[in-house]
Amino acid sequence: MTKFKAAALVEPGKFEIFEFPPVPVQDGGIRVKVKTGGICGSDLHFWRGELKPILSPGAKPGPVVLGHELAGVVEEKGKDISTDSLGQVLQEGDRVVFPYYFPCHRCYNCLKGEFNHCPTRFRFRGSIYDVPYCNGGFAEYFYLWPGHFVFKVPEILSNEVVAGVNCALSQVIYGWKIGGISIGDRVVVQGAGGLGIYATAAAREMGASEVIVIDGQKERLELAKQCGATQTIDINDVPSVESRVECVKDLTMGRGGDIVMEVVGYPQVVNEGIQMVRRGGAYVEVGNIWDNSNVTLDMSKIIWGQVKIIPAAHYTPETLPIALDFLVAIKDKYPLGNIMSNTYPLEKINEAFTESDWLGKKEGSSNMRSFIVME
Repeated sequence: MTKFKAAALVEPGKFEIFEFPPVPVQDGGIRVKVKTGGICGSDLHFWRGELKPILSPGAKPGPVVLGHELAGVVEEKGKDISTDSLGQVLQEGDRVVFPYYFPCHRCYNCLKGEFNHCPTRFRFRGSIYDVPYCNGGFAEYFYLWPGHFVFKVPEILSNEVVAGVNCALSQVIYGWKIGGISIGDRVVVQGAGGLGIYATAAAREMGASEVIVIDGQKERLELAKQCGATQTIDINDVPSVESRVECVKDLTMGRGGDIVMEVVGYPQVVNEGIQMVRRGGAYVEVGNIWDNSNVTLDMSKIIWGQVKIIPAAHYTPETLPIALDFLVAIKDKYPLGNIMSNTYPLEKINEAFTESDWLGKKEGSSNMRSFIVME
């Protein structure tokens, strides 16, 4: 390898392609050749300028290589690495997934096994002036630091399906887990985008007897039905908050959802979702990740309703092999492949983002997620 390409965000709404020298592989490190990189909703927030990328500690300011939803193959690994984190034999050419964040393993949170709470976990993102350059998904290579978790991908799964594992799918599986989902629960999903569809299928497979999905696009709600939703609510047909809350109550024997998960990413839906939670139930917050996602809560209703508000940021590393096993088990059960709708080469990343943003706003669009293919 002489040089590799990466797309860096130079200003809101604009990527440029840069070339970098190869990254040397340390003992314990792995250089991954990226096959697919998904455009996550958070990437769109950075691209629009609504969020500033969180850089690695000490990183120099400059254009940033974005992207964290990706899958690839091991191109080179440290000589001391012979297996993945589960003890499976790992060789060059094997496909792998991995947490896109890098816990330090040397802080209070890591000591307690809370790797996703590590205060320096954002070491995956630096500017184009920081070695090793390739810690963003919109690049031909991604570097795994020594001590990182990595998991071999079953051959039965396609690159397109696997690309969503280390972000959307693992995020919602982890969210349901910490929300306390159990067999027979009646749950609600606010939003039927990529996260919402994954959350729907995961909830059914984790034991939910009823999965109620709320969205404003009929095509997305139809896909939700195909992926495990037992009931859907179209906000165009049920336009008021009060009527939607009442609808959820009617569908849950008057109680409300045992767990309600928010994956819309708009703070104005939070109060609505909390009203849909049963007394003693849980509200799992996933989507509102940017600054000033302000919500005014009537705490008396939280207290008297005994509603648990649970934030789900990132996930614990063991969620990844659980997600892979989940995809193998439901491979022919749910059309999760339909979440991945459009593919673009790296050189057309500006077009990919423009189209992804536009498609997300288009009335009647069934498109879920676009992917950058590094072939």
